[in-house]
This record gives sequence, C-alpha cells and structure tokens, in this order.
Amino acid sequence: MSRRSAGGDPGGEGDPGGHGAETGFFARAVELAEHGRGKVADHPLVGAVVVRDREVVGEGWYEYDLVRHAESAALEQAGERARGATLYVTLEPCSHHGRTPPCADAIVAAGIARVVVGARDPNPVVDGRGVERLRKAGIDVELLDSFEARRQNEAWRVWKGLGRPFVTYKAAVTLDGRVTVPGRRWVSGEAARHLVHEQRAAADAVAVGMGTVRVDAPRLDARGVGAQRQPRRLAFGRGPLPDGAGLELRSGPIDDELRSLAADGVQSLLLEGGPTLATAFLRSGLVDKLLFFVAPVLAGTGPHVLGDLDGPLDLLHPTVTQVGEDALFEAYLREP
Repeated sequence: MSRRSAGGDPGGEGDPGGHGAETGFFARAVELAEHGRGKVADHPLVGAVVVRDREVVGEGWYEYDLVRHAESAALEQAGERARGATLYVTLEPCSHHGRTPPCADAIVAAGIARVVVGARDPNPVVDGRGVERLRKAGIDVELLDSFEARRQNEAWRVWKGLGRPFVTYKAAVTLDGRVTVPGRRWVSGEAARHLVHEQRAAADAVAVGMGTVRVDAPRLDARGVGAQRQPRRLAFGRGPLPDGAGLELRSGPIDDELRSLAADGVQSLLLEGGPTLATAFLRSGLVDKLLFFVAPVLAGTGPHVLGDLDGPLDLLHPTVTQVGEDALFEAYLREP
C-alpha cells in the first residue's frame, strides 16, 4: 500500500549537511511501517520512502492481504523519479521468490542509486543476501542497524532468528521489590492495569506458573480494551489444572515448550508468573524484555519479584515512563 507525502522534506530545509533530512526520511519509513500493525500475518512490519533531490516521491508499507511489499509500493508510486533516487527502507529487502518477486531485483530495475536499510533481516533465507544483491548491482547501501527498526519487529526477529517466542516478563512491584502489598488487592494502579490488558491483547500468548494458578486463579484474558482476539493462556509447571481454569498446561522443559509454541505461530509471550517462574526463565536466558510497573509504596514484607540468579544481568535501553501514579521501567536483556 502506498500514500503520497504532503510534506516534502521531513528533516527541514535549514540543514545544509542533510543529516536532519536523512534522519527525517528514515523516521518516516518507520512511521509508515506501523500502518501494517496487525495486518502482516506472520510477516514483519516494513516501511519504505523514495527520495529524489530531497523530495519524497514515493511511499509504501507492507500489508499481507495487499501482497505488494513496501519497497514495490514506494517504487511504483515514484515511477521514473526513482531513477537515481535514494530508498529508505526499515528492513533489508528480500532477494528470494515468495508470494512476490525479490524486492532487491525491483530496486535494481528501478535505477535506485542508494539504499538506506534500517536493519538486517534475520530470516535465514534473507539475512545479508538482499544487501549483497544490491551492492553487486553497484548500488550504494548503508546499513543503519537502527534500534528503532529492530524494536519495531522485536517479536518477529526472535521468532525467525531464534525459533522461539519473544518473551516479556511483566511484574507490578513496590519500591522495595515486593509483589504484594499487605491489605491491598492490587500493587499497581488502574492506569497500569489497563495498559497490561492492552499488552495482553497485543501478545500471542500470556503465561503464569502453577503456583500463581493455585493462589490467584488468574483469567489472563484481555478485558476492557476492545481486543480483536484473545491470547493463548498458558500455565507452566506440574498439573493438574484446577477445574474451570481455562488455561493450557505446559509441563515440559521451558526451552522445548517455547519451541513448540513457536512452531504453532506464537511470536510473543507475555510472562506474568510469580518469582519462581520468572527466575527459571531468566536463569535459562529466555527473557528478552522486562516491564516493571513500580508503585510508590513500601510493602515492608512479602515475596520479592525474583529469586536468586546465578549472577548480575546487564540491562539494555532502559526507559522510565509515568503510567498513572506508577512508573513503568522497561529494559531489554538482549538487543532486539
């Protein structure tokens, strides 16, 4: 799918070196990719922008039902103005035949002079081959290895590259690291709990451990957020499940269970289990991202968010965002 830009140069004209414009054009490609959110099936989000003489002449993004890849849509819109132009694309162009011919071939045929690629494609049938095809054709290729581009497809990248779901561990904690507050039902506030339901709606699966099942009888569904679908609801550990739990029991080794889920198309797993399950995942190196909703309260007693680990774990790209009265701490365990 494609759409014309009304703005010309997103980077502004007051930048004689062009760096701001470069950044703006690529940011536009990332923005366009988001138009495909929820519409790409098991494919990645991709956005593309064609720029000639500092003017946007073609734009596109990928949607599964429309078949055309982002690059092809942008090139078609640009037409002859693509010759000698620069293509900004969030993901490495494919070089193999699938539902469509290779995007790399289309880029060469269009006469593009330069391609700025946000991130490599971890799919084994693509990884590096698209960039190689372009360079062999004499096209100048710049690989940004952009965190924004990688983060945009973080779940898909782990699913394709590592053969398991992308695992996010979510917890609500007090300032002293506890997961319960005496006399209270909830640790976090209403805004944080609403956001958790949005996260469930976006995940392919949500999981807890059997300890949490027995104590809390969690539903794990997405409520009050207009969810288009519900995630698979899982319990890791030894059964049996209580009657009416409505959960799917996964009793095998964690790594085996994750690979089985990936084979079923589960790209993302939101882990909401207690300290025992979370610690087991972390010790196995199977957590990719942390989301801690930190409440402004000292519990003084109660279980901690994690058990003992084998050693310290460095966190990457940490951010803190205010969510109602709570602070959301987000960080990665590995580069997405």
